[in-house]
Amino acid sequence: MRDLYEAQRAMRQMRRQAMARGVMAVLDIGTSKVTCIILQFDGPGQFRETDGVGPMAGQSSFRVIGQFTTQSRGVRYGEIETMADVERCVRHAVQGAQKQAGVRVDHVIATISGARPASYGLAGDIPLRSGKVTEEDVAAVLAACDAPDFGKNREVLHAQPVNFAVDSRSGLADPRDIVGNTLAVDMHVLTIDGFAASNLVHCIRRCDLELAGVGSAAYAAGRAALVEDEQELGAACVDMGGGVTGVSLFLKKHMLFADAVRMGGDLVTRDISQGLRVPLPVAEWLKTRHGGLEATGRDDREMIDVTGEPGEDWDGERRFVSRADLIGIMRPRVEEILDGVREILEAAGFDQMPSRQVVLTGGASQIPGLDTLATRILGYNVRIGRPLRIQGLAQQHTAPCHAATVGLALHAANPQDEWWDFEMPVERAGVVGLRRAYRWFRNNW
Repeated sequence: MRDLYEAQRAMRQMRRQAMARGVMAVLDIGTSKVTCIILQFDGPGQFRETDGVGPMAGQSSFRVIGQFTTQSRGVRYGEIETMADVERCVRHAVQGAQKQAGVRVDHVIATISGARPASYGLAGDIPLRSGKVTEEDVAAVLAACDAPDFGKNREVLHAQPVNFAVDSRSGLADPRDIVGNTLAVDMHVLTIDGFAASNLVHCIRRCDLELAGVGSAAYAAGRAALVEDEQELGAACVDMGGGVTGVSLFLKKHMLFADAVRMGGDLVTRDISQGLRVPLPVAEWLKTRHGGLEATGRDDREMIDVTGEPGEDWDGERRFVSRADLIGIMRPRVEEILDGVREILEAAGFDQMPSRQVVLTGGASQIPGLDTLATRILGYNVRIGRPLRIQGLAQQHTAPCHAATVGLALHAANPQDEWWDFEMPVERAGVVGLRRAYRWFRNNW
């Protein structure tokens, strides 16, 4: 645990150094695309007034000065499968963004969308020796959290305190200087597959870049696509990407749960390709140009040319299919993805939240009729979410498919506090117990 703490703390320091230099890159390595945006900072702040207590996290205003997107290769289910192909895509995206910005960047913060995420709720408490909460007490109570055995080859991606309590007063965002006898904390820990994380780190280093942080794509998409009231009252963000559909739950402006369905929009494209016997590029064009999920009587008469490349004959003659046939191929796969999302929400206790709003984002969320179908399958209020506008971002990067990229930019400039933002007490370093291994948020909110 000490090695993990030091590694994450070192990346946090790199982020601060990059902010001090004025520029940093945000890199979203997805199954279908790789996007790089370069941020220019006005300067880091010292402390934050809301949403946390950490002295290290800092915040800064920023604007986008460079952006570039290229097709992704070598990534499957949000994880690196062919290192050389991913390296070429990353270099291409970073060089394109640098050329537009007119600057060179050395530090990047990257997303990871696959890697089989798993959430844990940890709890800890300590007596207050001085009668009031100090900065050292906050660090000590975080180090006192009992942690379960996360499993072999698992790495902690996020470890965020989501609730503080002093004696019987719960729901404190910043407990410092509160008078009491006992300080308790609830912390959300998100773990991922260690090999997938190591491959990402290795890829970034092969591109001659320094890694200043790694963030969950589901978490980043939620920060970008959920409005403030949704983050406060409780909402689920479903980031429907090319290879993975990430699910994250937010309450009191903190992520409390994250998981993923290992299916995405690329499977829909493959179904079209196999069902209609057309190449993958034609299938992707059919999905984005003529796709849908709700068939009408008119769709039986709307015929689509699926011959292939312009001027190319298919079996000696031009081929046509009805839009109803296309919808019939797409709908079962989308229903399967939404069924997986529903199972995750049920397992997380989403129906116990004060507000049960579901926000769909990501590239696959743009399929016509998805919100209606999702409302029917999930049973909650559903809307399509677009990322928040940030200064300098081009119009083409404000589509739902770029929610994780925008969210990661917000996370880079205004990160929430995590365990490694605090100076771990020496006497508590490495304390790991199993007494209270799995205490979830529904016991505290």
